[in-house]
Amino acid sequence: MNLKSKITEDQKRALKSGDALRLSVLRMLAAAVANKEIELRKKDVGLSDPEVLEAVLSEAKRRKDAAAEYKKGGREDLAKKEEAELKILQEYLPPEISDEDLVRIIESGIREAGIQPGADSEKDFGKVMKTIMPTLKNKASGDRISKMLKAKLSQLS
Repeated sequence: MNLKSKITEDQKRALKSGDALRLSVLRMLAAAVANKEIELRKKDVGLSDPEVLEAVLSEAKRRKDAAAEYKKGGREDLAKKEEAELKILQEYLPPEISDEDLVRIIESGIREAGIQPGADSEKDFGKVMKTIMPTLKNKASGDRISKMLKAKLSQLS
């Protein structure tokens, strides 16, 4: 069963069980997938699982960012709702790679980009990101990768 079919089946299950929050999130996710199909001109063929995964990742990032903004604004009630939606979306995402694996890939990327100790870490950040992002796409969040890469580059300077 592909990811889009799983979302549709789970949506039906949520409707039957009366789980309003899950139903709402899955409807929103189905709409995001449909929009992605239109955007990529694949309405007739449908999206591949990696393309559906991109839509899920995009929606999950929106929820994460919204929750952070609501917390900044002192709206804990809205932040909790966004976090509950994020938790549902995360069920459709593959688990992120471990910190050890992430560090190993970042260190490999630093070597591959030819970064030397004492180099300007801000200039080298882009080079290393270009090297490691194809490997890490959909395996770790961009902010997690960025934070860990900056820490590694600061150790070199």
